Amino acid sequence: MRTAEPRPVTRQSAPLPRNSPVDPGRWPDVAAAPTSSFARTAVTASVLRRTLERLPLDVRFADGGSAGLGGPVLDIHDPRAFFGRIGGQGLVGFGESYMAGEWDAPDLVGVLTVFAGNAARLIPAPLQRLRGLWVLRKPDAQLNTPDGARDNVSSHYDLSNELFALFLDDTLSYSSAVFRGFPAGWDLLAAAQHRKIDRLLDLAEVGEGSEVLEIGTGWGELAVRAAARGARVTSLTLSREQRALALERVAAAGLADRVDVELCDYRDSRGRFDAVVSVEMVEAVGREFWPEYFRTIDARLVSGGRAVLQAITMPHDRMLAMRNTYTWIQKYIFPGGLLPSVEAVAETVRDHTGLRTVRRDGYGGHYAETLRLWRERFTERAEEVEALGFDETFRRMWTLYLAYSEAGFRSGYLDVQQYLFTKEDV
Repeated sequence: MRTAEPRPVTRQSAPLPRNSPVDPGRWPDVAAAPTSSFARTAVTASVLRRTLERLPLDVRFADGGSAGLGGPVLDIHDPRAFFGRIGGQGLVGFGESYMAGEWDAPDLVGVLTVFAGNAARLIPAPLQRLRGLWVLRKPDAQLNTPDGARDNVSSHYDLSNELFALFLDDTLSYSSAVFRGFPAGWDLLAAAQHRKIDRLLDLAEVGEGSEVLEIGTGWGELAVRAAARGARVTSLTLSREQRALALERVAAAGLADRVDVELCDYRDSRGRFDAVVSVEMVEAVGREFWPEYFRTIDARLVSGGRAVLQAITMPHDRMLAMRNTYTWIQKYIFPGGLLPSVEAVAETVRDHTGLRTVRRDGYGGHYAETLRLWRERFTERAEEVEALGFDETFRRMWTLYLAYSEAGFRSGYLDVQQYLFTKEDV
């Protein structure tokens, strides 16, 4: 289901430069001064200034200098710290510099869309070939072993159910919706999330009497909707916070006799099912475990069963370049995560399962709109986020995360796919 790019929308401004100090106890690496050497900072500044000169941006430096071909404004308030952090920490430093208030943008999504659209050309080719010498490597602690996966999931999804409820719609769906048209309004988001869920359940042919395994519960909306069709659902999650609220929502819907929500790793699942559904879960599995994840799906299906996945994907060449890189997103948002490419999914399914890929539909423009609505809602409710105990550094971090993700889809660098796999009769 390919769609036209959405029409431009008015985006809310990013927060102004921070006016409160960074708490070194909570954010030690953000509060710390950049650690890049003078020489490395100078080289980084030289390379990045030349790169910025070639981009459709209006870059303004605090010392009065400027760069760019014209476009969204990027204000660099502390050039030395900005270049120093990137020189020492790469992509991690870029994000930490924003968290520290060393740069800002009135149209944050616009600036990040330019970067995302030029991702393969931001670093000159000769330096790209030396990537292994300067990029940060993923820490072993983030490997998605059974213990590691529990820790990685908890660090994001157990933050606070109340936090997620502030910017998600009433369905508490934390994945791309499917809209009828663009631009989309907040009042349409819940219906668009149900449209997405119904499409997945239709692909899986979930109906009266279906036995369904869901890998990745979220807050239970898909399980509730499947059970309302007459299915029997076993849903797996590693998040205690999500499980607790999902159970409440299942009970409130009067479907507790049809839905089991288990605190269980997908690798420990048992039984055979008519359908397996997994929405934006594969991104958290980790490249090392993609074969096991898809083998598990294959093993859980009855002969003739159907598996439906929704997955965020990135270009294959960029996935290969970044598969061992430690990024800001991995450090602060989704530890242990890696987005697959369409090619990686196809190869893994072909080489490690007996599943047949029946269809794949991409609709990245819908995710850009979903993220815009979440980001605007998060910004509007900043005081309520603060009241939950999340400080200004956290709010800047999540603003960047949501804007960064939206930019990836607006630029076409990221896409989101819905897959249908079948297990052939044997």
